[in-house]
Amino acid sequence: MTIAAARKQAQNLLDYIDASPSPWHAVNSTIKQLDANGFEPLIEAQPWRLKKNGRYYVTRDGASIIAFTLGSKPVAETGFRIVGAHTDSPGLRLKPKAAHAKQGVAQLGVEVYGGPILATFTDRDLSIAGRVNVRNADSYTTHLLHFAESIVRLPNLAIHMNHDVNSKGLLLDKQTQLPLIFGYAADSTEAKRKLDQTIADHLNINPADILTWDLTIYDTQKGSLWGQNQDFIADSQLDNLASCHAALQALLTTTKPESTSICAFFDHEEVGSESLTGAGGSFMSDTIQRVCAFQKASEEERLRGFANSFFISADMAHAYHPNHPSAYEPEHHATVNQGPVIKTNANQRYSTNADTAARFIQLCKQAKVPYQEYTHRTDLGCGSTIGPMISAQLGMPTVDVGNPVWAMHSIRESAGVLDHGYIISVLAQHFNS
Repeated sequence: MTIAAARKQAQNLLDYIDASPSPWHAVNSTIKQLDANGFEPLIEAQPWRLKKNGRYYVTRDGASIIAFTLGSKPVAETGFRIVGAHTDSPGLRLKPKAAHAKQGVAQLGVEVYGGPILATFTDRDLSIAGRVNVRNADSYTTHLLHFAESIVRLPNLAIHMNHDVNSKGLLLDKQTQLPLIFGYAADSTEAKRKLDQTIADHLNINPADILTWDLTIYDTQKGSLWGQNQDFIADSQLDNLASCHAALQALLTTTKPESTSICAFFDHEEVGSESLTGAGGSFMSDTIQRVCAFQKASEEERLRGFANSFFISADMAHAYHPNHPSAYEPEHHATVNQGPVIKTNANQRYSTNADTAARFIQLCKQAKVPYQEYTHRTDLGCGSTIGPMISAQLGMPTVDVGNPVWAMHSIRESAGVLDHGYIISVLAQHFNS
């Protein structure tokens, strides 16, 4: 892979993220690429009429999507080749009754979603994106909302009133110090009217017809290449839209695999995955059951297929930060631009075991891609992924992997240009294995 090709893939990733400021937009961005490559939409509530070697996708609640290419061989013989990732990222979400006023200043109340680095949301050009349900004659319609311009902000308190900020760090009370400045309003009634009108003007609707919303706060700054030789990328939501994009690109190049190849992108990973659209729900198993029904696979053949499958849980990994060496396990440094990382945890926070790690290493060697191994410091708590729950649900061999990223859960994360190309290559190898 040339550096020029890697930069092109990295820029495509940045464009994908910048078009996807919410999980609903991420699914929409994914659908556009699937449609352009001949995938056909399916609807869960309608019958599925699949065809041999067909390429399909199905969504659930607009925030999760599963795309697949049917394999040429029976599922009992070859099983499934699956990559799972997630569409959500930690951050701030608007409350249902968000608008209020204080001393003539209109503010928007937010909830903390997942585990973001809250200090990184201060002094940024923030805006609002997500979905809005709008009343119509019979029921309601769902509209995607994406303000391109900055319309809210979380200004820092001046150092003159917070003398310890550089020695003790910026601490923000989640209830009282996170409301975002939106504009001017004499009272909360006026603040609500102004917010509703701003949304209505953008969607070209009547503000009285706004019923409900799921709205997230995002950073309007576009993704960028950076570094002496433009070796790095910076953007929001690299965790985990980088994995979604990589898996999608790998699936798009997979045309006639022997095993059914699946990309599954779930919402709510950052808050535990136990939801209608999360990996802890039934979306994956429901979809696989319907694929098996198309192949007329018996229950035993389906179970044989699961045993012959391989699931890659693709999420980002912690990159070694040279300014903070004590934060890392000494023999397990994951270096940016040195390849995807195999993540291991003895307490099963990651699903990797010796067999699945070896299998992924073989894929890397076949794809001519370097790989790394990572485990967390023993005295620090370790995050988790969708890997363990999918592995347990379906009884599939599973490995947890991901590209190294700096500042995970910051509003502005950084990763490597080469790494994105590497993981696309190895995931493509996986789908064709």
